[in-house]
Amino acid sequence: MRKIIVYEFITLDGVMQAPGGPEEDPSAKFEFGGWQAPYDDPIVDEVAGSALQADVEFLLGRKTFDIWSSYWPKHADIWPYINDNMKYVLSFEKSETDWQNTTFIRNVGGIKKLKDSDGADLHIWGSSKLVQLLLANDLVDELCLMTYPIILGQGKKLFADGAVPRAFNLIESRIGKTGVIIARYQRAGDVETGTVGE
Repeated sequence: MRKIIVYEFITLDGVMQAPGGPEEDPSAKFEFGGWQAPYDDPIVDEVAGSALQADVEFLLGRKTFDIWSSYWPKHADIWPYINDNMKYVLSFEKSETDWQNTTFIRNVGGIKKLKDSDGADLHIWGSSKLVQLLLANDLVDELCLMTYPIILGQGKKLFADGAVPRAFNLIESRIGKTGVIIARYQRAGDVETGTVGE
């Protein structure tokens, strides 16, 4: 069985839209594309860089796929794994692409079948709607969140109502010089409740 591991750059208020640049995803008149740039930090390069070098496969939402498929085939020198390794894309309509090593999945059932198969772990970057769908179906094994010390007040968010309640264990944490907090969480089980102080 494969693990599904979510990697995200997010703000304090959970926004994950267009961290890399103004043209990355300006949908819904998003005004802050490129918000990650002023917080360039070696610790992020180290953590993200190690993930980029891993022998994994990728699970992407259609919108992220559209952005990536127009960029990464021309930049194999930066991230060869994204071109060489298999990419699975959740799309209800799209079924063809020129980007090598890409397969389209139609529904959650297809993702469950993929997760239950033998193979490399599945990494997700971006893909907000896909991540929310996976959380709602209890399919996320790990979260690696790189949280930046800003609030944007608008934009696509990582978390939405409807996720299956789950507890997570913190298995790694680091703080960068620019205030970026990197935290890696592993699914632990059911949520436990109680009364504080008893």
